[in-house]
Amino acid sequence: MKLVGKDLTCERGERVVFKGLDFAVGAGELLVLKGPNGAGKTSLLRLIAGLIEPAAGHLELNGGHKDLSIGQQSHLVAHQSAVKPSLSVRENLAFWSEFLGGGDIEASLDAFALRPLADYSAALLSAGQLRRLTLSRLKLVARVLWLLDEPTVGLDDNSTGNLRTLMQDQLDRGGMIIATTHVDLGMGDATTFDFAALEARQ
Repeated sequence: MKLVGKDLTCERGERVVFKGLDFAVGAGELLVLKGPNGAGKTSLLRLIAGLIEPAAGHLELNGGHKDLSIGQQSHLVAHQSAVKPSLSVRENLAFWSEFLGGGDIEASLDAFALRPLADYSAALLSAGQLRRLTLSRLKLVARVLWLLDEPTVGLDDNSTGNLRTLMQDQLDRGGMIIATTHVDLGMGDATTFDFAALEARQ
């Protein structure tokens, strides 16, 4: 399986965010996006997820499900929590499970040590706890592609370790991960795409 982007251009309003972008990530591979704020890292994740359309170029998921879009085969974890504050932690997971096609709620609670908070209203959670709940979707439902926007923000050391474990499990299963970060994810072998180098060519 391989995700390939060819000659991608992204525009937001009247601004060209990036152009002529080529990348590829294969089964079991982690692609780390680096570069200054505003360079287009988050925009690329949103473009891959299908939330925005490329102004030029195209994306291909070779070996994916032919009847599903790339976005439908992906998890996008961005800065927004996508948590319903009126629901408990467990109820949020149950909602996602139903919406995303089923999953193991108990395993998701354990992935980020959320079991003691399972019956708490999401409205009472701290920023770090909300981040852990958001990331627990990665354990809840399998997807071949993870799109992670600064995934370690708001996490303590234990939770960062739990995230690394999930990421390694995803890669070991032949899944793919594309992540933006300003810090070392501690994942060892990874390919880096530097948006600063892309800007320098334009």
